[in-house]
Amino acid sequence: MSENISKTLYQALWNSADILRSKMDANEYKSYLLGLVFYKYLSDKMLYHAADLLEESTADLNEAQKIYEEAYQDEEIKDDLLENLQYDFSYSLEPNLTFTSLVQKIHKGTFQLEDLAQGFRNIEQASEIFENLFEDVDLYSKKLGATAQKQNQSIADVMKELAVLDVAGHDGDVLGDAYEYLIGQFASDSGKKAGEFYTPQPVSKLMTKIVLHGKENQKGFSVYDPTCGSGSLLLNVKKYSEESGTISYFGQELNTSTYNLARMNMILHDVDIANQHLHNADTLDQDWPTEEPTNFDAVLMNPPYSAKWSADKGFLDDPRFSMYGVLAPKSKADFAFLLHGYYHLKDTGVMAIILPHGVLFRGNAEGKIRQNLLENGAIDAVIGLPANIFFNTSIPTTVIVLKKKRPTKDVLFIDASKDFEKGKNQNLLKDEHIEKILNAYIKREDIEKYAHVATYEEIVENGYNLNIPRFVDTFEEEEPIDIAQLSKEILETNKKIQQTEKEILAMLDELAVTDSSKDIIEMTKAVFRGE
Repeated sequence: MSENISKTLYQALWNSADILRSKMDANEYKSYLLGLVFYKYLSDKMLYHAADLLEESTADLNEAQKIYEEAYQDEEIKDDLLENLQYDFSYSLEPNLTFTSLVQKIHKGTFQLEDLAQGFRNIEQASEIFENLFEDVDLYSKKLGATAQKQNQSIADVMKELAVLDVAGHDGDVLGDAYEYLIGQFASDSGKKAGEFYTPQPVSKLMTKIVLHGKENQKGFSVYDPTCGSGSLLLNVKKYSEESGTISYFGQELNTSTYNLARMNMILHDVDIANQHLHNADTLDQDWPTEEPTNFDAVLMNPPYSAKWSADKGFLDDPRFSMYGVLAPKSKADFAFLLHGYYHLKDTGVMAIILPHGVLFRGNAEGKIRQNLLENGAIDAVIGLPANIFFNTSIPTTVIVLKKKRPTKDVLFIDASKDFEKGKNQNLLKDEHIEKILNAYIKREDIEKYAHVATYEEIVENGYNLNIPRFVDTFEEEEPIDIAQLSKEILETNKKIQQTEKEILAMLDELAVTDSSKDIIEMTKAVFRGE
């Protein structure tokens, strides 16, 4: 995404948020802003495509709107045009319901909220893929205003701010960029762990490149994220695969609002309907998917850290957990998420999951699960990331890489905790940091103070404790102090102080003295003489 587009997008979002900030918390107005950005995307894309179909291509939205309106009024053209739009996009909008038309009405003072609501309904009813997509955007909420007129005005003001965006021509993940910006700017306003369902792009890039390594040209690649949030982790695979049109995406998300966001994201990324498989349910409570395919080439996960779950004894008979003999504790579901993802990994697949460091060394049930995984050679690598790189937590995290049927039980440890660029609110993983980690992962060699391939015997000696400092020594000895040089520097500093004192006393002697200042000057001189 270019810098200018970024500034325009972020400024429009900031201005829009300003309108809603006094009316509701950030978690609520985020839904309004993203919903309206998405509606604008669908509307703009349709208008530009309609102009193309009519062989009157234009880069001007108002011009595209005019072309569409004229064609819509021509009965000979209208039916074929709508049929083509429905075939290409699975939806169409009447000319008076496009985002562009509604903004024109706003400027004329004739905008009615019901028109926007009708536009939402038309898209939701056009295809199963759009069903209930806008259910979080309550256009008649009292929070927008006590009266219908005030609600109308609030939405109109937001739409005017968003009207400047070229979302259909945006180079990149427009909804992801918008979402990341909103989380970064407003997460503190909401007081909610909004960052749990958005993985920052640098971390997504690292994890995706790990699971895709050597399979960039594989056709029919399948990827699964059981805690998919906004879908950002899943969709990163599209960026780095050479066969992106053949990828199958499987994702499950508990939060309905976030699930809808993932659906929007799939559409914005032009993922074929047949290739997107999203499910709105509790991943741990009930296994999914249970019908073929159930195992995948890659599993990517950023679950909520140390979340609570039921840990009901019945789960001991669940094939996801039964072979480990114990369950993750009720207060910390980290290993429950990990085991769920690992269960759905193909024998030839790679899994990458982000978790807090506690999973590396905590004992009791978690210690037994970790030991079982290590005995079976499941854990391929442990990568320590810097602190404060996520929106919702400042704690350092770790990427754990898992595989099945490995020929060895050794584990690669990488300590990347000190490789970052300090940002205003978050620390940033730059491309050079990501490449350094990837190179170390691929080469799988010892690198002093950075990486170590620990044998299974070493791991057993450490009691199956995978705490990174046990295996990667990053201790830096302090340079010895040169006492002679230090003494010389102290003497030189004292000489400079004495010289400065003499110069100040000389200056005081030259000052014009009045009765009122005489005592102050004498006291100052006494201080410099050490009296």
